[in-house]
Parts: sequence; C-alpha cells; structure tokens
Amino acid sequence: MHTQYKKCFITVGTTRFDLLCQSIQQPAVLRALNKLGYREITFQIGNSDCEPGHYEKEGVKIEMYRFKDSLKEDMRSADLVISHAGAGSCLEALGENKPLLVVINEDLMDNHQMELAEQLHMSGNLYYCTCDTLNTLETVDFSWLSPLAKPTPNNFVKYLDSVFTVKNLSK
Repeated sequence: MHTQYKKCFITVGTTRFDLLCQSIQQPAVLRALNKLGYREITFQIGNSDCEPGHYEKEGVKIEMYRFKDSLKEDMRSADLVISHAGAGSCLEALGENKPLLVVINEDLMDNHQMELAEQLHMSGNLYYCTCDTLNTLETVDFSWLSPLAKPTPNNFVKYLDSVFTVKNLSK
C-alpha cells in the first residue's frame, strides 16, 4: 500500500534570505513539518548562501534549487507554501488557493513586507511568522484561512465612471 505524503514548497523569490534557508533546515522545524505529514520539501533558495541539491534530514526529503522560469508548478503540487513576504510570491501562492505561511525578513530596513503580511493575515488569507518562530507552525490551523477574494474590475470601472462623469449642469 502506497502512502501519499504531503508536500511543502518554500520560496525566497529573487532575493537572498539566508536566515530562512538556515531556519527551515533546523531539526525543530523539520520535525514540526514531519509531524504535520510533510515528507517532501521543494525549496527555491534564490541567491541565498546554500548549496542546491537533494538532501534528507529528520525524515524529510529536501530538494533545493536557485531559480526556475516559473514557480507555478511547484506551488500547484504543494499542500503548503512557505514564502518570504514579497508581494509577487504571496499573491501567486494565494492565487493557487494554497495555505500560506509567510516568513518576515526582519533584516529589511523598510519593512513593507510586514505591512503586507499583517494586512493579508487580518483578512484571513495567510499566517505569518519570523524565522525565530517558524518551529511553531505545527500549532497553526491552516483550515481557518480563506481564499483571497477575486478581483472585481467592474467596481473599479464604476468608481472611475462616478468620478469622471460630467454631471448635467443645465438649468
């Protein structure tokens, strides 16, 4: 009998996020993922100071690579996405309706990523943490999350019409 294990996809985007790369490989984090049933991790490491390759740690198979033309297939095949807080990566994962855990890079000076993560968390779309609190992911209830609302361009068009429509000023 073949048991289907869950897959986790992790991305740092085009940035360098060495602390996330190191944190994911910590025994406590890998044990937490393993406890949740995740036995395979595909990890897009970007320019981080890790070596691409195939590894196995704490019963979890890890494939690390730097870049691909598209992350869509890796996101689609994942049961959980863990991402840096870049807007593009967050929106892509949410667009695939995947449970999303965003890891804030606290080393960034202008931390707009924190603002984005907080807003999407308040909307019920994702959870976020720091590298220091990543091992608490086993306590998170991903079933609480709701899909990102679909864009409604008609509302925007109606708004523009209301702003730019010339009112009938005749007497």
